[in-house]
Amino acid sequence: MASEKKIVPMKGRAWKFGDNVPTDSIVPTAVVQGTMEVILPHVLADLKPEFAKGVKQGDIMVAGHHFGQSSGRGVASKAIAASGIVCIVADSFARTFLRNSYEVGLPLLECPGASELAKDGDIVYLDLVKGVARNETTGVELKARPVAPFLLTMLEAGGIIPLVKKTGPDLGTGGA
Repeated sequence: MASEKKIVPMKGRAWKFGDNVPTDSIVPTAVVQGTMEVILPHVLADLKPEFAKGVKQGDIMVAGHHFGQSSGRGVASKAIAASGIVCIVADSFARTFLRNSYEVGLPLLECPGASELAKDGDIVYLDLVKGVARNETTGVELKARPVAPFLLTMLEAGGIIPLVKKTGPDLGTGGA
């Protein structure tokens, strides 16, 4: 079971991606059924070959519109999280990718203008609660949509399965 974590602002090195990144490019079909050990060297390899070897724990992904579109393969969110990325900030996300990410405990921040926030290697600061995305390298700050309280609760639990184990199937609502 994932351990509970407090949602705090985060700061990390940026990896920039463009618009309409499909889950098929995040985890290629040839490795989608493999173990995470097999998948990780191929994460985003078609779009940025240096990503898998260069990404470090605590890095942040910056992207454009409709990140995670297409097939909706759930392993894409898991692979990004396993690579070391602690959050993705993007102009927008495909809805299925958004749900899959929160369910596995990977935070996302929707932020108009995110695609222009940073370039590879810039240091990015994100506050999920206040809805702030800031490039610490350039000083550019954007207002993002704060993450909904229920999604913050899910992230604090480590994802949907740890949350259900903690609260029961009614997610602590008492069945209401």
